[in-house]
Amino acid sequence: MATHLRMWLLAFLIIISYLCPIQCSNVVQLTDETFDKFVAENKVVFINFYADWCRFSQMLAPVFDQTADIAKEEFPNVLKFAKVDCDAHQNIGRRFGITKYPTLKLWRNGESSRREYRGQRSVDAFTNYLRNQMKSIVEEFHSLNDMNIDPKKRTLIAYFEKRDSENFKTFEKVAEDFRDDCNFRVGFGDVSAHERKTGDNIVYRPENKGPEADMVYMGSLTDYENLKTWAGDKCIPLVREITFENAEELTEEGIPFLLLFYNPENTQSIEEFKTEVAKQLIHEKGKINFLIADGLKFSHPLHHLGKSKNDLPLIAIDSFRHMYLFNKFEDMRIPGKLKQFVADLHSGKLHREFHHGPEETPKPDVIETVQGGQGDQGTDNQQGGAATDNKQPGESGSGERKKTKTSPPETVFKKLSPSYNRYTLLRDEL
Repeated sequence: MATHLRMWLLAFLIIISYLCPIQCSNVVQLTDETFDKFVAENKVVFINFYADWCRFSQMLAPVFDQTADIAKEEFPNVLKFAKVDCDAHQNIGRRFGITKYPTLKLWRNGESSRREYRGQRSVDAFTNYLRNQMKSIVEEFHSLNDMNIDPKKRTLIAYFEKRDSENFKTFEKVAEDFRDDCNFRVGFGDVSAHERKTGDNIVYRPENKGPEADMVYMGSLTDYENLKTWAGDKCIPLVREITFENAEELTEEGIPFLLLFYNPENTQSIEEFKTEVAKQLIHEKGKINFLIADGLKFSHPLHHLGKSKNDLPLIAIDSFRHMYLFNKFEDMRIPGKLKQFVADLHSGKLHREFHHGPEETPKPDVIETVQGGQGDQGTDNQQGGAATDNKQPGESGSGERKKTKTSPPETVFKKLSPSYNRYTLLRDEL
């Protein structure tokens, strides 16, 4: 009898061990057939895109499962955990641009967040991140004089008659899309009555500005797509600041950087740079990332360019192959000069000139050293390579043209892209 009981118990445990990964886990396995329905039916879904053979995915799996157990207790029926085997369901990976394993993304109200999770991969880090994500980003004010607005951040302010309205629901939904980019404030009823003389409205207040700079949204307050487009234009600036925290994300976008390295003790150059970018390069949005960088924090790229904090401010391009230095910061003020610098990147002129020197070399019988824009970059001889004589057939005597083949500094910022020590990269896209 005891033997039969032990055999029955063993068989039961074996069955449970097979069933529990499917039925007992708080992480739902999604497929091509179930993905869209699942994310649409649940308010917030945290998804792990993985591959079984990826060692980083294997390391993450128990941590992700444990976090899911905690989340079920704290946010039952609101926050769900899911995973996608991207080997078995490659269409899903392609749909959402998954280029490395594991990739972690949040879905809210059926839509993917713009940013993936890039923080520490621990239960505590996941839990804190999700607790923050579950809090409403919209802060209610109870007085027009006490909105608790951070002047250093862009703010969208809503003046509504009722909380229980389609206007507020749309505003709250858009706020979730840009929770990392803008502040969101709302006032209801009598508190906002003074600003609602023509009805409910939303205004945008730029950073470091007061109410006099407010810009009113003129579209339908229940048109989610239109409001989202307007808010995105206001919340995501043309010129952004690169930090060590967001460098991986910006680098992964895969488009070159036009960088202003500034001295934090003198930030006047930032406004000048923003003005000229908007004036000369607005049409390049989406093709170039316009960035400002603290030259003291990013001293390594400066050193790579042969510069130091004493040379700030300065402008450079990082193409993710090489870095190119703009001639003089002051030249940015010359109409079209900055635009030409970017055009020379696209045409390959910057690359050709750095490798083969400028078109004209007036000094006879002198080996020309073509340097990094302002004499920053050494020759190939200095870098351990051999100089090459580019003498053309038929040239001779004291008037012959000679020059030394050179190379621009290699990219620095590409090294801040997703690391092989953290992810399995599907392909090197940068």
